[in-house]
Amino acid sequence: MEGKALQLQSEINRKRLLELVFKAKAGHIGGDLSCLNVLTALYFNTLNINPSNPADPDRDRFILSKGHCVEALYVTLEARGYYGRELTDTLGEFGSVLSGHPTIDVPGIEVSSGALGHGLSVGVGMAIAAKMDGKAYKTYVLMGDGEQGEGSIYEAAMSANQYHLDNLVAIIDRNHLQISGNTEDVMAIDSITERWTAFGWDVRSIDGDDVNAIAKALKEIDFTNGRPHLLISESTKGKGVSFMENVAKWHHGVPNEEQYVTAIGEIECRINELN
Repeated sequence: MEGKALQLQSEINRKRLLELVFKAKAGHIGGDLSCLNVLTALYFNTLNINPSNPADPDRDRFILSKGHCVEALYVTLEARGYYGRELTDTLGEFGSVLSGHPTIDVPGIEVSSGALGHGLSVGVGMAIAAKMDGKAYKTYVLMGDGEQGEGSIYEAAMSANQYHLDNLVAIIDRNHLQISGNTEDVMAIDSITERWTAFGWDVRSIDGDDVNAIAKALKEIDFTNGRPHLLISESTKGKGVSFMENVAKWHHGVPNEEQYVTAIGEIECRINELN
């Protein structure tokens, strides 16, 4: 899927995300919206996966290290056919298998995550396992930019370079805002490019607000160059909902009914334009 079809799928997923967070009355909606394009590009254009056989040993692996944005992953997995709306709609209900962070009880989820800084280390292990087993599958890890303050990430980064893990792709959702404010005020991480290049990674900055640009960058990765790969996805917190964009308080929040109607209206307008 590419072009207008991929854009349309992203907007459909965005609308479903708003529905889900509003119904559940909980969610990290700002980061959900900023990383939704990456998830759409991965699941509808890049990943070698089979929703009817989630445990296929040759499948590509995906880890949502920024696990608090699981609502975006839930709607993406639903749209890709891992399960139906009847499961997704149980988010926030007593006894639901869906929780506020990813768990392996949910079809399509590889790793229980949410304790920030751990996802890349697990991804390194998966990529090493693929090399040892002679498997062709790739491992993708999506991290937050606020998460970059976790020291374990850099231990994993060094290991990935040491073992020449060119079958590993890390993505940073660079929306510049974390729960405490701007990343550069809380714990400065620029220049990300220079930092990760020094660790021996193949680094590229991309437009995280353009789902087709993301898909193109993923397709252009050279999996034979002997280096792990990092995509810095320059995105907008709250992308696609005007009153949420670049507003730190929407790191976590639920729109009221008036805000919900406004947000859905904006998204439906774009859906109609793409149809």
